[in-house]
Amino acid sequence: MVCLALTLSCAKKESGKVKAEFWLTTGDQRSLLAKQETLFFTDQVVSADAVITVDTVRQFQGIDGFGYALTGGSAWAINQKLSATQRDSLLKELFLTDGNHIGISYLRVSIGGSDLDDHVFTYNDLPKGKTDPELKKFTLSSDTVNLIPVLKEILALNPDIKIMGSPWTSPVWMKTNGLPKGGSLKPEYYSAYANYFVKYIQAMKKEGITIDAVTIQNEPENPKNTPSLVMNAEEQALFIKKHLGPAFKAADLTTKIILFDHNCDHPEYPIAILNDAEAKPFINGSAFHLYVGEINALSKVHDAHPDKSLYFTEQWTSGKGEFAGDLNWHTKNLIIGATRNWSRNVLEWNLASDENFNPHTSDGGCDICQGALTIGDKVTRKVSYYIIAHASKFVRPGSVRVESNLIDGLPNVAFLTPEGKKVLIVLNEGKEAKSFAIQAKDKTVTASLPGGAVGTFVW
Repeated sequence: MVCLALTLSCAKKESGKVKAEFWLTTGDQRSLLAKQETLFFTDQVVSADAVITVDTVRQFQGIDGFGYALTGGSAWAINQKLSATQRDSLLKELFLTDGNHIGISYLRVSIGGSDLDDHVFTYNDLPKGKTDPELKKFTLSSDTVNLIPVLKEILALNPDIKIMGSPWTSPVWMKTNGLPKGGSLKPEYYSAYANYFVKYIQAMKKEGITIDAVTIQNEPENPKNTPSLVMNAEEQALFIKKHLGPAFKAADLTTKIILFDHNCDHPEYPIAILNDAEAKPFINGSAFHLYVGEINALSKVHDAHPDKSLYFTEQWTSGKGEFAGDLNWHTKNLIIGATRNWSRNVLEWNLASDENFNPHTSDGGCDICQGALTIGDKVTRKVSYYIIAHASKFVRPGSVRVESNLIDGLPNVAFLTPEGKKVLIVLNEGKEAKSFAIQAKDKTVTASLPGGAVGTFVW
């Protein structure tokens, strides 16, 4: 075992001392979620310029999980490009927690097609000029080929995984422009669209798949995706309070209703809806992406409505990106930043693609979105695999974020797990190695992270 990364990495176990496991990923990829030599806390005073103090008495939001979008394209890559034996091995690696498994605990799926499907579809597609307000022709058939079979295999491994559904568009006959891309929902179809959500949740339940939460619309301020649908805050509030909320109540659904699902530059969007006293009781919380804005926008929404939850639901890594830079930025802003700003989850976009970043739709589908996995002749683990794994493997659902102080150049976040373990995730965002101490109650341990590295410490 190489001892360069740790100041105490070669210490021998001493009776009565608290040990800390340490897992490391470096920007140069020499270490990829690699378990390091065990560290040991000591009662002795440790001299260090930087001390991260973990205080489990001060607790914040609970954690629902860490994971990815399981797009239709991801499901296709996993289901069609791997043998049954390969698929079984990969899904165990992704969704179990022991050994070298990374314990993904939260998935986001599209309600109908997303821009990472090979074609546009909804569950109520009709010939041009036709309508179906009673949704008699509703069908999940497009998802029965890949997505639903893969979800069933995942649920066999982890029956408790949380699944969020997000639509990219309503059926086009409900839209002002009659097209998959852009347009808005016609007011006369608000009730039909609310029932579309109900039918989706009920149909998935019949398949043995529980949808824990739905967002109203993926990126409701973005008309450029194929597919997409524009919905402003006033429209979303009206849809929830007069249609979706009452429809869920009438159908006795417990699926969470989550607002917004868009960028951090517009926290006023979810705040405006939560300010609506008629809409608010139906709403569980708000979801964010970070293509624009700052992650502390989540705290602005929390401060305005502390009784409502927050979620981080999407961020992509580019096929033209650089491992070290993405590892640094995503860990700082999402794994650390989103959870320090009250998010109950962190999801990357997306789980898998082929070596050419396929599939995707044309004219508005993302053609350089890199999956956590590239599935070609072999399975290659990309940067977002390690970004999420540094949290998902150790911070299990039911954990709670606890207090840890911020140190310049060493962003960090701490958690207390349901089993009583403490987890500290630390990023060295600089170029040079940095030593620091971790203090928990009256015990201290010293470690060092190479420049640009991420460390997860568990004790």
